[in-house]
Amino acid sequence: MEPISEAEIRRSFLNCSKGDATRVKLPPDFAGTPWADLDFFGWIDPSAPLRAAMAVPGPDGLRTLMLRRADRGSASGGAARSSMCQVCLTSHGSGGVSLFTAARAGASGRKGNSLGEYLCSDLACSLYLRGKRQPRLRLVKYEETLSVEEKIERAMTKLDGFVRRVAA
Repeated sequence: MEPISEAEIRRSFLNCSKGDATRVKLPPDFAGTPWADLDFFGWIDPSAPLRAAMAVPGPDGLRTLMLRRADRGSASGGAARSSMCQVCLTSHGSGGVSLFTAARAGASGRKGNSLGEYLCSDLACSLYLRGKRQPRLRLVKYEETLSVEEKIERAMTKLDGFVRRVAA
């Protein structure tokens, strides 16, 4: 991914007001973002842990979604279980995957309509795909024969579909 600026991110939000786009905080280490290792830039708002965002490059430019992460406190605790990110297909132990919802863009979103995806809780799919980060606890490990480039292409196709559904 090519480096992007804070201003580019804030201008490219599809599903929130300009005020909401201004209020979301970038991670404190934004200046040190490893752009060459990323296919999209996703982060959890450091001032509001249930608010997140992801900036996804596309043929028509950068598209950024405001997301809400489901509260993990409501999940049943105790038993370890495995979950899989729907974008990068990385399996994680309990807590490693979260449901993220995005208000639909435009009038539909203002009426309360939203879409959701189960994603890596830290939104670091690109790093998992490249083997630069490992799940904290993985109960199930799947081996694939796809190359890293093919995995990245598959993940970005899935993510692009999610962004298009939110924007529609």
